[in-house]
Amino acid sequence: MLATLIPLFDNSMNVIAYSVFAQRENLLANPGLLGTRHLDMAATVQGFEIVNNMGIDSLTDDRCVFIEVNNVSIFSNIEDACHASPSKVILLADKSIEPNDEYIQRMTQLKERGFSLAIKGLAYNQFDEYSYMLKLMDYILLDPKRMNINVAKSYFSAHFPNLKLVAVDVNSREEYEALTEKEGYALYEGEFFRVPITSGDTEVAPLKATYIELLNVVNAPDFELTEAADVISRDTALVISLLEIVNRMSRNSEITSVRHAAAMLGQKELKKWINTALTKELCADRPSEITRLSLLRAKFAENLAPVFEKAMFSGELFLMGLFSVLDIILDKPMEEALSMVQVSKEIHTALVERKGEFATVLKFIEAYENASFQEASRQMMLLQISDDKVYTAYVDVLKWYSDMFLK
Repeated sequence: MLATLIPLFDNSMNVIAYSVFAQRENLLANPGLLGTRHLDMAATVQGFEIVNNMGIDSLTDDRCVFIEVNNVSIFSNIEDACHASPSKVILLADKSIEPNDEYIQRMTQLKERGFSLAIKGLAYNQFDEYSYMLKLMDYILLDPKRMNINVAKSYFSAHFPNLKLVAVDVNSREEYEALTEKEGYALYEGEFFRVPITSGDTEVAPLKATYIELLNVVNAPDFELTEAADVISRDTALVISLLEIVNRMSRNSEITSVRHAAAMLGQKELKKWINTALTKELCADRPSEITRLSLLRAKFAENLAPVFEKAMFSGELFLMGLFSVLDIILDKPMEEALSMVQVSKEIHTALVERKGEFATVLKFIEAYENASFQEASRQMMLLQISDDKVYTAYVDVLKWYSDMFLK
């Protein structure tokens, strides 16, 4: 199984919900599923597996989750299959669900059980045909490139005033800002939040400069614990965070100084903690999803290291994933951003030139997180990697993030 979470933002760049994209089988490795076996497992709501496995609060904190259903799975025992509160689940119907009495009755039943409903894939000339079903819906997903927002606002406000519009495939910040100005959409999905800039014209803030100095200290060969501790001492928030993590590891020890705490953590763990904590701090004035993306990529890259036969480079792959959005964090082109921190040649080559062995892992992670499962499957076939290993690695990432930042 392959599964990933896609964020949906509001007009203020806050993440309001996630969509669970899931694929039961590798369709390239099992081409029969594209033919006569295309209905195998069709009655299963695949998104529930990852939600039930992790727990919805661990996945999304207090947010909702869109989970796709089709014309077969809509009639499965969704009420028992979903272990989460129905109030946090938005069932997303695709266009295979037709606007007839049978489907409308089932949708009405699910709505009465507490689920929210959404629909995607409808063209403008289908709205009247689906009018009875649209009255049940809470959200409709629209492509703003194919639907004039002024026309959509006029139509839906007149006929379905309670229906929230969701813009999909919003892939640039300019497009997002233009749409938010028109105030027609409630939510936005796309790559716009992680599109890097191409020219550097901003200065790094003083506090960020301190963090970058500390990153350089710990990423230097055989860095000194005392030097790192002294830089940490300049920032109260970092000192508190360091003491908290050390106290969790050794509850009965008395911490006498920041240097003492650093020594207790040890060089390897201190380096990993600093890289993680500082990246989070550097993201403080960016959408929270950038922080989450950076951390998930880092842990996913580390977990994939043995899968890609690069176990001895797990630490470097963690750092590569962590810094894969450094250009967005620092508002600078990637090459200029990386010149401010010390990274290995392999990490630099992967992030700037998109070449080298590390780039293979990075490109796979990007395809996977975008739910480009056909491309991810192609890479897995070439490298003879099983779906189960990748899925296990990703689920562990979500558990790690939840344990670290949501509990």
